[in-house]
Amino acid sequence: MNKNKLGNKEKLSFQILTLPAVVLFLVFFIYPVLNGIYYSFTDWNGIGQNYNFIGLQNYINIFSDNRALSSFEFTIKFSVLVVIFVIVISVLLALLLNSKLPNKLKVFFRSVYFFPAVLSLIVVGLIWNEVFYRALPMIGSTLGIEALSSNPLGSPSTAIYAIVFVAVWQGVAIPLVILLAGLQSIPDDIYEASKIDGAGPVATFFKITLPYLIPSLNVVFVLTLRNSLTVFDYIMSLTGGGPARSTESIGLLIYNQGFYDMKYGYALAQSVLLLILISFISILQLKFSSRKEVDQV
Repeated sequence: MNKNKLGNKEKLSFQILTLPAVVLFLVFFIYPVLNGIYYSFTDWNGIGQNYNFIGLQNYINIFSDNRALSSFEFTIKFSVLVVIFVIVISVLLALLLNSKLPNKLKVFFRSVYFFPAVLSLIVVGLIWNEVFYRALPMIGSTLGIEALSSNPLGSPSTAIYAIVFVAVWQGVAIPLVILLAGLQSIPDDIYEASKIDGAGPVATFFKITLPYLIPSLNVVFVLTLRNSLTVFDYIMSLTGGGPARSTESIGLLIYNQGFYDMKYGYALAQSVLLLILISFISILQLKFSSRKEVDQV
């Protein structure tokens, strides 16, 4: 009886301790999400008390809105490029930093690669805006390189690649740490056994390292995809959506239409579609990669 009483007291203590976090989660996350979904079916302007319930009209309008469609197209293209480059570069850097380098060099390189992660996204955007606007054209003119003599953010055809470069530069840090932890969790005996069997570096990577890294890659993929599909800070500080709205992401479009155009219900409908898109891609990727995952005991 005493053990049962003690167990009940512990459960009650855990419930009391977790109650503030649950309440905050419900108030500041669940309620706003449900409230936003409700208002996405209205024509609310975000300020007035009067609004009309219009059903699915906001969602139908999105698929005939060229501005919204071009924003979705830009964001998906941007996300694909960022996800590919971040995963490839972070895997290569993780393999390099996990190799037999001197400890001092490992600490130095880890600090260098992690440094961008501590900077604010707005600060990163403002720094690179100055680099692209002033430093890069000056370097291009000095060296006589035509491709570098103009600001890449000023052209619709090159602006997206400049933003992708900045996003990858800042976005590799956290995935690098996650993948390093994944590499260090792989048992050394497996690598020793593969050497005895005569497996080369490429075969070892694809048959041993990559399957063991899939759980870490899942986390990296979902985090990078979410950050890319909801990109706002980089766009705002680098281009503001220009030139000619060629770099207006979904996040920036939702902000502009909600707070400038006063189409709050319409902006919320776009937010809900973005949520569905992120959830669908993440679930699809996790199901696909779970088939190739190695069971670790």
